[in-house]
Amino acid sequence: MSRRTTQLRQLLLRPTALLAPGAFGPMPAKLAERAGFEAVYLPGGGSALNRLGVADVGVFTMTEMVDSARAVAESVSVPVICDADSGFGNHLNVQRAVREYERAGVAAIHIEDQTFPKRSGHFSGKSLVATEEAVQKIKAAVAARSDPDFIIIARCDAMSVGGFDEVVRRCTAYHEAGADMLFVEAPNSIEIITKIPQVIPGTHLFNMSAGGSTPALTIDEVTRLGYRMMIMPNFSSLVTIRAVREMYAEIRQTGSVAGIRERAATFREFMELGDFDTYEAADHAFAASAPKKSS
Repeated sequence: MSRRTTQLRQLLLRPTALLAPGAFGPMPAKLAERAGFEAVYLPGGGSALNRLGVADVGVFTMTEMVDSARAVAESVSVPVICDADSGFGNHLNVQRAVREYERAGVAAIHIEDQTFPKRSGHFSGKSLVATEEAVQKIKAAVAARSDPDFIIIARCDAMSVGGFDEVVRRCTAYHEAGADMLFVEAPNSIEIITKIPQVIPGTHLFNMSAGGSTPALTIDEVTRLGYRMMIMPNFSSLVTIRAVREMYAEIRQTGSVAGIRERAATFREFMELGDFDTYEAADHAFAASAPKKSS
């Protein structure tokens, strides 16, 4: 069986762009795989909220993100694409991050050109490092990987800071530095979304954000425009927030779970998603093979 990095590269060669839904942890990642998705995306914002209960404002550390990535990668058999913020520091930190993500079983990461502490791509108040510093980070990431199929994605946040011309200038430099894929964050019109693959050399990722300024597109539209991957970062988090909030409100109001049971997963589904039968069978097999105690 091929490595998941190789699997991801092969998926990106197909005529239709790869759709990777966001999963904030192992549970939604497993549900995504069982729904038939061939890759999943681990967002930094969803991971920070799930693990620490904080927003995507740069306080989630590399160690915490890599631990989350490892848990997701171990829970599914499909490739996992991960947010790696701005590389968690300078070019030396970037190299460590690449090695850690590789060891965690991740197939691809994206590194952005924001200053530290970074902000969510659709927040205001972003600032960027110099192009030369961002280029050094991309070069460092490429040099650090031990698996040549591990994908380095360069994310550019210049759209809201310097405009489209600055995006073109930066992304061209990132492509020349060795980035395998380019990710322009927060394009705010169909015209700009269309121009990105036409004007900027390289392979392109489209971020279908749940909010912000980017128009909503389908995977077929994204494919026709020339993108090779579409990520949908935080929809699993948003749906979960509303569903759980409404559940708690109903229980608080009624003091009963009667109405909840009808629309909730069954306990059997809960156990099945956690691979209970597999662990139970392994436990029985181990017990059966254990030496009998002498009387």
